[in-house]
Amino acid sequence: MPKDKTKKNLKEAFSGEAQANRQYLAFAKKADDEGNHQVGKLFRAVAEAETIHANSHLRAMGMIGSTAENLDAAIASETYEFTSMYPPFIEDAVAEGEKQAERSFRLANEAEKVHAGLFQKARENLPAVESVDYYVCSVCGYIAEKEAPDTCPICGAKKEAFKQVE
Repeated sequence: MPKDKTKKNLKEAFSGEAQANRQYLAFAKKADDEGNHQVGKLFRAVAEAETIHANSHLRAMGMIGSTAENLDAAIASETYEFTSMYPPFIEDAVAEGEKQAERSFRLANEAEKVHAGLFQKARENLPAVESVDYYVCSVCGYIAEKEAPDTCPICGAKKEAFKQVE
């Protein structure tokens, strides 16, 4: 495990690289929507490079373990988000009248509960995790197993909003 200052720097670098990846993918979608496909391709290429950097920082921190350890970490992370992180974010958004932020936080909070459950199910069934397809709602991040529902149970999006994960 790295020393204190280096560990802090690795965590900060990981966070920055991970955020850049997500931001650049959002920028790529917007560029594509506007017909700027070459710019979208550039954003996706740089986003992939940022993922490489983030993964390298995680490895340097010793934060990638066995599948069981990684599932335990994911369960803890998702549970923290829906029990401790999002509830006060929702309260703050309500208090400040920030409707779009409130909706974003509420949808994510509900989806995180599902994510934690899916990770828990996989953890309990290791090493013989059932082979199923996953479908992600492009509106709220809800994940369905086996097939996309007609309507998202969290946000109400139609079946067409779901994307199968390969």
